[in-house]
Amino acid sequence: MQSRRIGVIGAGFSGLYAACVLAKEGHEVEVFEKNRMSGGRSQTFEAEGFLFDMGPSWYWMPDLIDDLFSYLGENREDHYKTDRLETAYQVFWKNHSPSKIPAEKKKLKELFDGFEENGGRKLEKFLHDAGVKYEVAKPLLEKPGKSLSELMTWDVIKNGLKLDVFKSVEKDVGRRFSSDQARGILNFPVLFLGAMPSDIPSLYTLMNFADLELGTWYPEGGMHAIGKALETIARKYGVKFHFNQPVEAILEKDGVASGLRANGEDHTFDYIVSGADYHFTEQKLLPKKYRRYDDKYWDSRKIAPSSLLFYVGLDSEVPNLEHHNLFFDEDLTDHGNEIYKTPKWPEKPLFYVCTPSKTDKKVAPEGCENMFILMPIAPDLEDNEETREKYFEIIRERIEQHTDVDIAPHIVYKRSFCVSDFKSEYNSFKGNAYGLANTIKQTANLKPKMHSKLKNLYFCGQLTVPGPGIPPALISGKIAANQILNKS
Repeated sequence: MQSRRIGVIGAGFSGLYAACVLAKEGHEVEVFEKNRMSGGRSQTFEAEGFLFDMGPSWYWMPDLIDDLFSYLGENREDHYKTDRLETAYQVFWKNHSPSKIPAEKKKLKELFDGFEENGGRKLEKFLHDAGVKYEVAKPLLEKPGKSLSELMTWDVIKNGLKLDVFKSVEKDVGRRFSSDQARGILNFPVLFLGAMPSDIPSLYTLMNFADLELGTWYPEGGMHAIGKALETIARKYGVKFHFNQPVEAILEKDGVASGLRANGEDHTFDYIVSGADYHFTEQKLLPKKYRRYDDKYWDSRKIAPSSLLFYVGLDSEVPNLEHHNLFFDEDLTDHGNEIYKTPKWPEKPLFYVCTPSKTDKKVAPEGCENMFILMPIAPDLEDNEETREKYFEIIRERIEQHTDVDIAPHIVYKRSFCVSDFKSEYNSFKGNAYGLANTIKQTANLKPKMHSKLKNLYFCGQLTVPGPGIPPALISGKIAANQILNKS
């Protein structure tokens, strides 16, 4: 394929990776990003001496991430180091002592033995089965979602019954474990996939394998290290970046994507890849006749939650918190129903607290604590400062209750981020934080297609295949790039 001019919309993980692949193959690539830096939802900002990661905070599936760097001819360790957390995360319960999830397998099995009889042995069998799903699913992640036949591989056929596609995570976990703690821990990872465990296929217990077997890691410099590395690689291959330049339209001529308009200036390209929000790209940047999906289609999609986020700087440390902390001290089903069944602000929310300063002293001044708080909520809720402050007080009181530390007098910085910000910063459909829910009807070829009705335009990112998460976002960029490279 001769060298082509290719425009990429968005410098999130999927757009960055697509740009790297295409530029490495000799194409002239330009990336247009509406915000001030690369990384998409994994941007950073500094305030009062604190360095905050704005989005993703869990570094899972390190094998997939390393493979993706290798595909670019790079060694991930040349760009940033990673450390496995000895305590993957801590769970605060309502009626039990906190559970610290250890990286060491022997200690993990002992923990589950403390939850219920033979808990460790049950866990070992469960993780073995989850590992089979993980290995079978890995190559399927790179399928472009054109047809169901892509999934009909020998490994899928051979292990079809083990994949448990038509059984829910909740049912699979529930039939194996009886204790609230074991069920809570094993149901937790799929919440990142945008639905309750009762609605997620048991295939996705592969996330438990990623969690408890492959481990929770931290990249040196914070989560933005991934985006920073990809930008460095892209620039090495000559990619040109345009920051603070929102794309206003995709130009077309005779059914072909001929270029794009950014900041009032037209740019001509042979191909375009959009790593921006799929719904925004199609509904706002394309002429109506070239939209594959209409409003009725999008309104029928099951959307993953949004989030209320807080970035908090404290002038003292909080000794009873780990790097990752889950507050499961209220009912998960009730909170889930308030997200998925009857969308509203939750009565008694569950939430998550990340304190990366436990691992990385560079993200906070000496003796201080960097705190990232996330409370999942239904997408498209109305949010305002009064509501945000109400929930911050609820969360603060619960943190103080469980840690026996009065944090209120030590807050030196606080910033919130919610539905309206997801919309304004990322053009996020309904202000979602995690894309489409990975239900059976929104998996693989049932997701929005990567190839537009408009020739020479391809989509990548969390609203298309393979789905939400850091490795899937990177893989999505790889698939989109290869769709272009494989054109005759």
